[in-house]
Amino acid sequence: MARPEPLTRARRRLAGWTVAVLVFAAAPALHAQGPPEAQVAGAGANGVPAASPGLNLSAAQNPFLGGVVAGQATPGVVPLSLADAIARGLKQNLGAVIGEQATRTASANRLMALNGLLPNAYGRVGEARQVVNLAAYGFPLPPGTNPLVGPLDVVDARVYVSQTIFNWSAIQSARAGGEAVKAATYSYRDARDGVVFTVASLYLAAVTGASQIEAVQAQVKTAQALYDRATDLKTSGMVPAIDVLRAQVQLQAQQQRLIFHRNEFAKRKLALARAIGLPLDQQFDLSDKVPYAALAPASLDESLKQACASRADLQAAQALVRAAEDTRRAALGSALPSVGLTADIGTIGLTTSPALRTYSIAAGVRIPIFEGTTVRARVLQADAALQQQRAQLDDLRARVDYEVRTALLDLKAADDRVQVARGAVDLASQQLAQAQDRFSAGVASNLEVVQAQEAVATASDNCLSSLHAHNLAKISLARALGVAEADASRFLGGTP
Repeated sequence: MARPEPLTRARRRLAGWTVAVLVFAAAPALHAQGPPEAQVAGAGANGVPAASPGLNLSAAQNPFLGGVVAGQATPGVVPLSLADAIARGLKQNLGAVIGEQATRTASANRLMALNGLLPNAYGRVGEARQVVNLAAYGFPLPPGTNPLVGPLDVVDARVYVSQTIFNWSAIQSARAGGEAVKAATYSYRDARDGVVFTVASLYLAAVTGASQIEAVQAQVKTAQALYDRATDLKTSGMVPAIDVLRAQVQLQAQQQRLIFHRNEFAKRKLALARAIGLPLDQQFDLSDKVPYAALAPASLDESLKQACASRADLQAAQALVRAAEDTRRAALGSALPSVGLTADIGTIGLTTSPALRTYSIAAGVRIPIFEGTTVRARVLQADAALQQQRAQLDDLRARVDYEVRTALLDLKAADDRVQVARGAVDLASQQLAQAQDRFSAGVASNLEVVQAQEAVATASDNCLSSLHAHNLAKISLARALGVAEADASRFLGGTP
């Protein structure tokens, strides 16, 4: 009689693998409309920026913000370019590590699914002492004869082989396992794109923080010079004491802004170090400034075509739909007959020397006749999972379209913001210079100077914010197109 196939367990394992791949494929997707970026804080009262919202998600909620620390901190300050940060993130970022291991898990599960179609062989060597009751086996014995024979020492060395000849359900389960491996591989590619986007976003935020510190330091020097000038003019009796007080208040406001931005910059560097697995006590400098570089994106139609061809998460979703279709066919196939072969060959005897070779070969057909509603329930479950996968695929297609359109709009708006912000900085600088001249000439109080300083500070913050938004829009477009890992440097304007 043929050995029945363990189809129930195989299908349960396959369902578990499919769910695991689904969770992995959905969770790591980190797309342009919701990046874990460090936002540039705007100016608050007295020129002091309001509390920065920081990162949108913690590392406990988003694995892309975490990393596996490799190595120990080295003495001195290490230069860190954007390319170095991305390369390190692709190796040490927690999202990349989880994605790689999920791919290995899917490959292992596929091998387990193939086990139902491959030959199974094992050997057994045993020795037993037996006492046999001949009467129990129906041997006629003369009256008064002892029916017990033995004890006998039996030595048996044997190899057992089993092979599935045809099992439609197992075949489809193996195919589903192969599609699950493809889905995990695509999900890993998508995770690597997510790592590039996250690391680039954090790097850009840190670079913006460094630029903000430089801008505020310049404003502190200007405020200090104006305070010294007001003090000298008051000593000469040319201005009242309130002008000195205004200048002192403005100087302290700029000093507060400097303290705030230094703290924000330090935290952004820590967030970047966490994402790339760098020891938090390692001192490093950002060697790339990532300046403004205009980007002429492709047309909307070309961008949508590229996204449909390049987005790994879309390809993963398509593979999961095919896996769900194979799983449904496997559920339907559980109602079909299956053919199997079993065989064994070995030697058996009272001792090893006179042992004789024996063998057995059996082929059998397993025909499900009545299994209650089990098959129907499996088909319903597989069909429901298939419909869910198809719905998620349709939603993902719409989301890809939305993200590409949104990224193109953000890029255009960010580019316009940069142009306007740069013009505003020039105008505010001219306004400050004229206010200083009027104050030095004694034709105006330093109230105009304080207002002009506020205008310069606001324009500077807006300019840095627009530059950061423009660079972030470019890397967001690369992420939306599915080419963040391959073309990040090109989209950011030739940054190495």
